[in-house]
Amino acid sequence: MIRALIPLAAAAALLAACSNEPRAASEGPQAAVAATGALCRPTPVGRQATGCYVTLTSTAADRLVSVSTPVAGRVEIHESKVESNMMMMRELTEGLSLPAGQAVELKPGGNHIMLLAVANPLTEGQTIPLTLNFAAAEPVTVQATIGQPPVNEYGTQTGH
Repeated sequence: MIRALIPLAAAAALLAACSNEPRAASEGPQAAVAATGALCRPTPVGRQATGCYVTLTSTAADRLVSVSTPVAGRVEIHESKVESNMMMMRELTEGLSLPAGQAVELKPGGNHIMLLAVANPLTEGQTIPLTLNFAAAEPVTVQATIGQPPVNEYGTQTGH
C-alpha cells in the first residue's frame, strides 16, 4: 500500500514545485509575517504627515518593501538615528530587513512608517487599514488604531 502512495506523493511534490509563482533560489522558504500592535499618531488639522508603528515577526528571512493605505497619498518606510548629535530621519528605499523568527519593532525614535499627504485629519480612537507588502510573504493588512504611543523610560514620547 505504501509503495502505491510513493508515486502519488512524488507527483504532488513535482506539481507544487512547478507552480505558476516563480521563486528565486535565494528566497528560501516561503515567509509568513505576523503584525501586532499597529498604531498611528493623530494628525492635527493642517498637518498632513504622521508616524505609524507596528511589530513584525517573519517565519523566514524577508523584507518589508512597501506600505499602503487609502488615507495617505504616499507612504514611506523610515529609519531614525542619531548622527552628529542630531536625530536624522531617512527613507529606507530598499525596505526593512526582517530576520527569521525575530520581532522587529517599528517604534518612535527608530524605524517607523510615515504617512504623507494625509487628506483628512486622523483622530484619536479611529482605525485605518495599513497594507504591509513583503519581498516574499503575502501582503498583510492590519487595522491601525489612531492614538499616542506609550511613553519611554524617561516619561516622554519620542519620534514621529
